[in-house]
Amino acid sequence: MYGRIHSFQSLGTVDGPGVRFVVFLQGCNLRCAYCHNPDTWSLTAGAKFSLQTVLERIRRFKPYFGECGGVTVSGGEPLLQWEFVAELFKNLQEERIHTALDTSGTGNLKGANEVLKYTDLVLCDLKFSTAEEYNCYCRADMNKVLSFIKLTEKMQIPLWVRHVIVSGLNDNPARLQHIVKIANHFSNLQKLELLPFRKICSSKYEDLKIPFAFKDYEEFPDSKIDELYGAISLSPRDV
Repeated sequence: MYGRIHSFQSLGTVDGPGVRFVVFLQGCNLRCAYCHNPDTWSLTAGAKFSLQTVLERIRRFKPYFGECGGVTVSGGEPLLQWEFVAELFKNLQEERIHTALDTSGTGNLKGANEVLKYTDLVLCDLKFSTAEEYNCYCRADMNKVLSFIKLTEKMQIPLWVRHVIVSGLNDNPARLQHIVKIANHFSNLQKLELLPFRKICSSKYEDLKIPFAFKDYEEFPDSKIDELYGAISLSPRDV
């Protein structure tokens, strides 16, 4: 079995708990206006790797995982290659390696169900609080995202909801409270992460000759993230 992969990160610390080996799969069905990795969109770019090759790479870093770390599969959108991810996670769980899925939640639910059987943690982007915004800024169906999150709740898989903050777009505490309300609806929610918008990706858009819709937006300061956490009402499990 083969997967089409964009890149690997051997010692990641921002995509799940502990030290993690991160596999970035190639291909995405969304076109988010503030996407950090437009080079992952194409379904034909990247390189093909066999399942065994990926497992061998991961095993080299197993000593660094400790009790909290493990493997995160991200993208792109990993659920576009759900068969590969399911088999990878199945093998990792057999070796007692923690598995995390970083997804937009817009993939095929049948495929997602297979992946979630072997998933220890889900990191799901909740990009906006309305269907109109999802369609406008991501070309996505919000109902698919909510259906996916409901599936994680049904299977009782721990959930981290992630939300990118863009200055002048969604940094208003009142708007953020809508995201909090949606996230708190799910009993498996463990954490809500607010992530600051960054423009380090600008050169990627230039190289790919793709217009960057948010090129004129300012980066969101890290210092203001803490202010937003303080301004919105979080339940104890979200802190």
